Amino acid sequence: MRNVTRTISTICLLLLAGASMATTGEEPRQSLTSEGQGITRGSVGDGKVSFNEFAPLKTEGSRDPKNLRSVQQKGGVANAQSGDPNFWFYEADVVLFSDFDNDGYYFGIDLMFDADTTWAVADVFAVVYLSYEYGPWNEYAETEDFTIYGASGDDAYIIETELVSGYPTGSYDILIELFDAFDGTYLTSIGPDDTSELSLLPLEDSILDTPTGTSTQVVVNSGGGGAVGFFLLSALLAARMTRRPQAASESK
Repeated sequence: MRNVTRTISTICLLLLAGASMATTGEEPRQSLTSEGQGITRGSVGDGKVSFNEFAPLKTEGSRDPKNLRSVQQKGGVANAQSGDPNFWFYEADVVLFSDFDNDGYYFGIDLMFDADTTWAVADVFAVVYLSYEYGPWNEYAETEDFTIYGASGDDAYIIETELVSGYPTGSYDILIELFDAFDGTYLTSIGPDDTSELSLLPLEDSILDTPTGTSTQVVVNSGGGGAVGFFLLSALLAARMTRRPQAASESK
């Protein structure tokens, strides 16, 4: 589904990234995300698509838990991640997609996880992080509130993300934290120490995913005000949502 409108999408993405870099002086992290329960895997655009922008990727230093939402809500006390024994992750699974230059590094992340609870019903939300080459955790997605039903296997949640800019080529790990939708209390987490599915993922952003012998030329005429960004984003999202899914490629 992704190769039909890739030229248009790449131009839009580069313009968006360039506009942000001109404002901040650093390369931000940008991505497109679809999420939900029961959506078709391998298809960014299968429902609501959001454009996300975060601060530049932290790559230096240790994997300090102080960057995690769970620790921040406890005043920065790292050992406060006790969680709630009534909640846990049954499983998590990752399928990587979109590697147009065939270098073994992908810019698409299809993340599925199944959270369970001893309660009959619970409303929750999740925050997801990436760690580059065993560096600090960087938040890259936050879900909407969703409902889990006891230990049911029919309430799995899917987050599909295309990394647009700000993600260098390398090996990444994923960490998922679960929170109570009512008061934001940290509940439980799952990461590379719990399952190999969330570790050593070969990723890069879509701007770095350029087939050998090709190039993208972008001509920008200044002027026109801030509305340009809105129209570029609208065109990008429209292009993504009209494409049909192809079989996803697994990284493992």
